[in-house]
Amino acid sequence: MILQADIVAQLSAHLLSEPPPLEPAQDLVPDWQPLTPFERPPVPAAVLIALVRRPEGHTVLYTERSPDLRAHSGQVAFPGGKIDRTDAGPAAAALREAHEEVGMEPGDATVLGYMPSYYTGTNYLITPVVAEVTPSGPFVPNPGEVHSVFEVPLSRILAVDTYGRFRISRGGKEHSTWQIDHDGHVIWGITANLTRQFRDRIMGEVAA
Repeated sequence: MILQADIVAQLSAHLLSEPPPLEPAQDLVPDWQPLTPFERPPVPAAVLIALVRRPEGHTVLYTERSPDLRAHSGQVAFPGGKIDRTDAGPAAAALREAHEEVGMEPGDATVLGYMPSYYTGTNYLITPVVAEVTPSGPFVPNPGEVHSVFEVPLSRILAVDTYGRFRISRGGKEHSTWQIDHDGHVIWGITANLTRQFRDRIMGEVAA
């Protein structure tokens, strides 16, 4: 097991120092295959994988989306969203979204690097941005977007036995994602898959 004090150094060795280039649409393989091919280019997006410094050790920040949202209502997600034209890049977009969703001050975050892009079956091309966060105040959910905020100890994220499988059927086809159960929350889909990729990267179980 990696010691908490070594996390930042370990991440630096396995994260990308720059955002990954956007791959041509024809080269992308989504996490699940929709029945109808996409007729528009992928939508660039970014999420923030925030390692929050706490006295007891680092945690990873998650949000529970508002049940009133049209897309992915009630699901667990990382802070994030579409990259706007006014954003300086994926990191700026992820930090902006974190501020809008949970009141995280951008100055509280130190970007450590990036993970490879993740292409979704809903045609979003996500850049995961990893940052260490020393919060200057509490995280406060924006009620229009976020129902609640919670944190999972990094030690639990790194433990391989934390992960199970979540099975879902779309259009008569079944596929599965990783799943994490934590304190009444079920993390699955894109968020669980990204969490597992993050875990494997920290542990050196994927190519840097």
